[in-house]
Amino acid sequence: MNNVRTVSDTKRSFYTLHTRPINSIYRRVVEELMVEMHLNSVNADFSYNPIYALGVVTVFERFMKGYNPQKDTESIFNALVKAIEEEPQVYQQDSQKLQTLAKNLGYQGLIACLAQENYSEKDAELQALLESISTNSKFKYSRLFAIGIFSLLECSNPDLVKDEKQLAEVLQKIATGLNISQDKFSKDLELYRSNLEKMQQTLIVMADILSADRKKREQRSNSSASSKPETSNSETSNPNPSENENSDNTVTTPPSSNPGE
Repeated sequence: MNNVRTVSDTKRSFYTLHTRPINSIYRRVVEELMVEMHLNSVNADFSYNPIYALGVVTVFERFMKGYNPQKDTESIFNALVKAIEEEPQVYQQDSQKLQTLAKNLGYQGLIACLAQENYSEKDAELQALLESISTNSKFKYSRLFAIGIFSLLECSNPDLVKDEKQLAEVLQKIATGLNISQDKFSKDLELYRSNLEKMQQTLIVMADILSADRKKREQRSNSSASSKPETSNSETSNPNPSENENSDNTVTTPPSSNPGE
């Protein structure tokens, strides 16, 4: 009897593979995606497909945008996929291939393909995948699969996804063609877009806070530097004692009474 991996097993594997700390604002994103991928992977009806892979890659890239240090994102992504015992290169390659196909098909051709309305040699591989999904009564639908479909639509025509009425009609058509729940499909994408917008707003606020904090530090540093006492270059013995008969023959310049000078 095979033991099913637990969420703890996956998290342990991830943090073994990626050992650098993750910025707090992004840690929740990474762990939620990790748990979602884990739960999908251990489901008996789940099977990998390129559209799902595109959903994973899209979510990671969109929600990790602006991560610093940027070089760590590759390590984090690789650890996420390897933690569920799959290959990150396969996810990346399949995603790139689908995005290229979506651009080549154009949005009308892509929609016809996704809705199972039209067939062509150009999309034979994708068509075979979609047909296997639509005829599989046990197909494991997931939010990441829905996001993969949405990403394909964005690639073919970015303006399409901005038109709410047209997008709703397209999603209904695709859901019908693939035999998936239209209601769940639409709600999952609505939540995804809402969360993405919130994340973008959070990053803008964080950038403003960091910028303001940086300016304050610079101002304090400049103020501190300008308030230090200045010593005259003439801090030497007076070469002509007769010019300063009341002194002890040493001339110094007193600190300025104005610390801002």
